[in-house]
Amino acid sequence: MFETLKKATLDKIFVLMAEYAADPRKEKIDLGVGVYKDPKGITPVLSSVRKAEQKLLETETTKTYKGVVGNKEFSAAILELTLAGAVDASRVRCVNGNGGTGALMILTQVLGRARPGGRLFLSDPTWPNHLPLTENANLVPHFYPYFDPETRKVDFDAMMQVLDGLTGDDIVLLHGCCHNPTGANLTNEQWDVVAESLKRTGAFPLIDLAYLGFGDGLEEDAYGTRKVVSSVPESMIAFSASKNFGLYRERAGVAMAIAKDSEGAEVVSSQMQNVIRATISQTPDHGAEVVRIILEDPELRAEWEAELKEMRERMKRLRTKLADAIRERSNSADFDFIAEHSGMFSLLGLPEETVGRLKTEDAVYMINDSRINVAGIPEDRVGELADKLLAAVRA
Repeated sequence: MFETLKKATLDKIFVLMAEYAADPRKEKIDLGVGVYKDPKGITPVLSSVRKAEQKLLETETTKTYKGVVGNKEFSAAILELTLAGAVDASRVRCVNGNGGTGALMILTQVLGRARPGGRLFLSDPTWPNHLPLTENANLVPHFYPYFDPETRKVDFDAMMQVLDGLTGDDIVLLHGCCHNPTGANLTNEQWDVVAESLKRTGAFPLIDLAYLGFGDGLEEDAYGTRKVVSSVPESMIAFSASKNFGLYRERAGVAMAIAKDSEGAEVVSSQMQNVIRATISQTPDHGAEVVRIILEDPELRAEWEAELKEMRERMKRLRTKLADAIRERSNSADFDFIAEHSGMFSLLGLPEETVGRLKTEDAVYMINDSRINVAGIPEDRVGELADKLLAAVRA
């Protein structure tokens, strides 16, 4: 049986993780995998999460199934957090997903049933896992321009030239905030233009909302998502609690479908439930229930929002420090864009051979396309990192 198989290509992020773990050099720096790290280099369990887990431990009476749609109260809390009434709730249906990726899987599978062989437009570049998710759903990936490698900003004119030419049969995947991998994001005014274009062409928006609160704040980061879904008759959102609640391994997410009316929403809901039942049968609940407890408890919610702000502000501080350190050493503004970007990532625009040299010679690990996880920057070694980056660029 297995002789017919070929070895699958491993995800480059996990390959890099293994290489980093095996590297014995004490001075190594991990800018690869997308997890938040505190000043000690640890991905912490949030205090609000610990308290919610303690409440859960004390009150939970059963581990039985929640049902195919999952934790309804969790979904309701996330719906309010993300949309805050931007659309009529009667048009919305939610199911839990295994993290943001699981939510995307559910939604793309449904879209593949609605438009078999349909075109799904991804930003160039995008999160690498968007591509196999698209192909596994019987959709055909296409790309729209997004990032200008010269300016390190959004190439908005080129982006809109493609989006304005789409049709009602096309699907567009949009990063709701904190674009991965570039860190370059749309302004509110640009979101308005995107929403108007989608309304005019009828193209269907699928929004990946994996970093809500990591950019400029919960309300600020939700602007684009709310603007789009309130402007078009149908849309979908994949929400992840991995980053903003620090629940990476708990796989807590929500797949949201917004239909023209309640009747249509019921049809889409049945399809989402069918996908879940035929794949994982039931979604996990521990992380979902932790988030529900936090969002429904005023004190825990306030504590979580304070912790989220602390993470966000630390990443902004690291961006500024690295950009300043490079400018001081080079007398150049070439890397000032790092401070201008927002969220967890920035795309440095380095050649692959330079990235390889940083890994082998300097023990600085980043993805081959030169995406860095800003939260992985050791704050007490910013100057050292700046020196290594400049030396590698000049070599």
